[in-house]
Amino acid sequence: MMRVATDRVCIVMMSAVGDTVHVLPVLHALKRANPAMQVTWILQPGPAMLVRGHQLVDEIILFDRTKGVRGFLDVRKELQGRAFDLVLDLQVYFKANIVASFVTATVKLGFDFARARDLNWLFTTHRIPSHTMQHVQDQYLEFCDWLGVPTEPVTWGLGPWNEVERAWQRDFYSRISRPSVAIVVATSKLQKNWLPERWAEVCDALHSRFGLQPILVGGRSPAEVECERIIMERAKHPPVTALGNGGLRGLVGILDGAELVISLDTGPLHISVALDRPVVSLMGYSNPKRVGPYRKYSDLMVDVYGDPGEDYPITMENRKDRMKLITVNDVLEKVQRWRTNYAV
Repeated sequence: MMRVATDRVCIVMMSAVGDTVHVLPVLHALKRANPAMQVTWILQPGPAMLVRGHQLVDEIILFDRTKGVRGFLDVRKELQGRAFDLVLDLQVYFKANIVASFVTATVKLGFDFARARDLNWLFTTHRIPSHTMQHVQDQYLEFCDWLGVPTEPVTWGLGPWNEVERAWQRDFYSRISRPSVAIVVATSKLQKNWLPERWAEVCDALHSRFGLQPILVGGRSPAEVECERIIMERAKHPPVTALGNGGLRGLVGILDGAELVISLDTGPLHISVALDRPVVSLMGYSNPKRVGPYRKYSDLMVDVYGDPGEDYPITMENRKDRMKLITVNDVLEKVQRWRTNYAV
């Protein structure tokens, strides 16, 4: 029996695609415990694309931060006159605190004092117990533990859900004759990025040595577009470029249809894990014990966050200038391991 009522649940987790993916196992666990649960999720427009249409999400309220004060007022207007049994306040930064204050609920559950940054604890009525640092996914599942809800099996249920999306996926891959590998070439955090000229070498090796068709995936931010330009100029076998193709839902469809994904530390890494797509992850800036691939494909991870033989703890510390330590051969060795252990 759950600790509190959960018929009407509001989730405050507004940004970051990776964090949005990590919320889904929490929803699955709660829904298994209470199939009648109705879920309202407050999200920014970008990550909202990822879960729009998801079978467990009944309503999405958009928070558009680009509108400034008007964005907050719009959310407050949407929430006026409504009441919830439970708020899961999963995001600890001040804008999320303001939004959480607009929600009327019997229980507003947030993080313990040590983890409740930006005075988050002032905006909650109840807090989960303190806990040693662990993977972000397990951190979110602590909310289920407080509610008395079993978390196993950990399930995401992520992927193209309707026939239109499936048709788009089939059409995209109908033009590709080889088994494909999706490559997440850049992120908005420059310290997480790898050298474009090395990506070009990897693309050539994937094509010539492994018989794979590289596909560049992601958005069309300046960093991604510049990386794309250098790769296309340097690669002897230019990859298929799909940056921005189909938006976030299109990206999910491409990742879902790929035999292998190679990704930096960014949202598509966690999408790939949720889709059960083998993923070679390149980790150097962020602590992989905290934000690396969850429970899967650790044998395919290139880890230069720590020095050789270093048993580093799980912390939020970021280590600068580590990504350049990753060599082309490091990545190709993991691709070979994928071919030996995972390829059908």
